[in-house]
Amino acid sequence: MKAVVTGGAGFLGSHLCDRLIEMDYEVICLDNLLTGNTANIAHLIGNSRFKFINYNVVDYLFVDGVVDAVLHFASPASPVDYLEMPIQTLKVGSLGTYRALGLAKEKKARFLLASTSEVYGDPLVNPQSESYWGNANPIGPRSVYDEAKRFAEAMTMAYRRYHQVDTRIVRIFNTYGPRMRPNDGRVVSNFIVQALQRKPLTIYGDGLQTRSFCYVSDLIRGIVALLTAPPSDEMQTPINLGNPEERTVLDLAKKVVALTETSSTIEYRDLPIDDPHIRCPDITRAKNILGWRPDVSIDQGLERTIEYFRKLQL
Repeated sequence: MKAVVTGGAGFLGSHLCDRLIEMDYEVICLDNLLTGNTANIAHLIGNSRFKFINYNVVDYLFVDGVVDAVLHFASPASPVDYLEMPIQTLKVGSLGTYRALGLAKEKKARFLLASTSEVYGDPLVNPQSESYWGNANPIGPRSVYDEAKRFAEAMTMAYRRYHQVDTRIVRIFNTYGPRMRPNDGRVVSNFIVQALQRKPLTIYGDGLQTRSFCYVSDLIRGIVALLTAPPSDEMQTPINLGNPEERTVLDLAKKVVALTETSSTIEYRDLPIDDPHIRCPDITRAKNILGWRPDVSIDQGLERTIEYFRKLQL
């Protein structure tokens, strides 16, 4: 089996490449390193079943030979990234998805789109199920990511309906773990880096906004289950993957302080525009269709992630 992973040198993409290699796939990793890092895949270089190509998937996409699966993970994915690179974010969500779907159609390959809980915007229902259409601002600062992913989902469904491409859409909720970038602006990496450097942990707003944090190994296990599930009507619509254990950002900050044994204090700043007040996945479909649920507790996951950042010697 051969898989093409776009964004394969990124945080999630690199873990996915690892898992596919373990499953005896031949993996072609495409990444222009805008936010990816070759350090994430350095251990795979030299493996006869792995090939890295520095490439922007917004451009024409050609892969020689048989391809069994195309997994589209290329995109800036943190607020810091997509606010600094709004055009690139929109292009990889639109043109990049179009190119990746075109490759899947040409090769008669299964296609899996990495979508996001951000399609729900600042939700008015909690938890968020896949049937919820969302409450997203189409012109706000975050819209470059939210709408790029909403468009990507629409394009994926169009290829499924019109070209009969075997497609899967995963809506990924907050995920954390080793290979996160220290400066990516996500709350887990922010808190851990600040704690290890004994700087104040910065909370935006009052800290009572909620998030649900899924450890990366749990998420990858769910993605693989979705990828390898046989075709069925249940595969036609998106599936949430995330940890349904909802907690406040303030609670997360206190956990990081305790686990790192830091002297850091907590510092409050203004809440960014359109920052979601609640975020929690309804994973009923994932449990029923894939038999999936997360196993790693927040304390276990944070300890592993803290150890990773310690080794970076920040």
